[in-house]
Amino acid sequence: MSTHPLPLDGITVVAVEQAVAAPFATRQLADLGARVIKIERPDGGDFARGYDTAARGLASHFVWCNRGKESLAIDLKDPRGLAVVRRLVADADVFVQNLAQGAAARLGLDATTLCAAHPRLVAVDISGYGGDGPYAHKRAYDMLVQCEAGLVSVTGTPGQPVKAGVPAADIAAAMYAFSGVLAALLRRATTGLGGPVEISMLEALTEWMGHPLHHRMHGGETPARTGLAHPVIAPYDAFETADGEHLLLSVQNDREWRRLAEQVLGRPELADDPDFATNTARTAHRERTDAVVAEVLATLTTQKALAGLDAAGIACARLNTVADVAAHPQLAARDRWREVESPVGALRAMLPPITLPGGAEPRMGAVPALGEHTEALLRAAGMTDEQTTELRRDGVIA
Repeated sequence: MSTHPLPLDGITVVAVEQAVAAPFATRQLADLGARVIKIERPDGGDFARGYDTAARGLASHFVWCNRGKESLAIDLKDPRGLAVVRRLVADADVFVQNLAQGAAARLGLDATTLCAAHPRLVAVDISGYGGDGPYAHKRAYDMLVQCEAGLVSVTGTPGQPVKAGVPAADIAAAMYAFSGVLAALLRRATTGLGGPVEISMLEALTEWMGHPLHHRMHGGETPARTGLAHPVIAPYDAFETADGEHLLLSVQNDREWRRLAEQVLGRPELADDPDFATNTARTAHRERTDAVVAEVLATLTTQKALAGLDAAGIACARLNTVADVAAHPQLAARDRWREVESPVGALRAMLPPITLPGGAEPRMGAVPALGEHTEALLRAAGMTDEQTTELRRDGVIA
């Protein structure tokens, strides 16, 4: 058992958050030891609680993004509820919000206002398009931002653009918010000052568009949608094996092509054939190149094909389903699965990808029920039982 403390032990985070972007950011902080107080509406809470019931009655998005937090269900539109949250923020190290544009400012909970009142506070505003500009007040759901950032234009097949299968814009914003908080806390440790942090989903995802964006901006053509293929490398695609599975392989240079031709395809003459010897030639003759590879892999079982490709040093991977990933032998061998508690019992979850020094285990706390910690938090904030009863009677808390 590690004796190393978690990096964020002693840090308190207050989050007025919903959906994915802010909750996923603050979950990273909770996993690293921070105390995260999640502010939710009394009438249903974070609307991600209602996305589905796949996790034994709980919403899969909510389970993924909200373990290890304390839920305070309180109405911010009521002055008494807002006063409670302001009291919590006054004692916090970090505040995170992703309300609709302008809503936090109307409540006095925007980063600039809070940091002016609390100079040591790190306050984060997460929005779809940023606090100003012509798009500032547009609705910014993940799929919309994927479209605006151009991700959809480079994802899919030549005939059909598609969105990413995960909420890429939300995740991008969450991870920049997470790293922004860590950077701001480090600065506070040396200067004594926190300060506002602003994260835009559009800007986060546009940064992730690095290769196609820079390729186009600096004189290249807009990269074509190529499905699983690579626009400028061949062979680089998925191929069916004799037992009906699909393997993706990638040949990154001409030395690898020689090894593939000689050791896997059994066609050593292709290594020097001018139509195949260079990547430029293989890309120009992509259909012929892929056909040669497909013909051979179709005669091999998946296991035999993988063994041959690995032995030849050719990058390859199974085209796994989500169910396959949940049973992935590499994740099992590295002991990456844990169980977290929830209102419906223990649920399986993966360890965070950050492996801490000294073997310190991330704090993968329970998924909270709506308002589970309301009374305890109100008592800690100095409220009497009579005041709490009044707030509950008036529907200000749940």
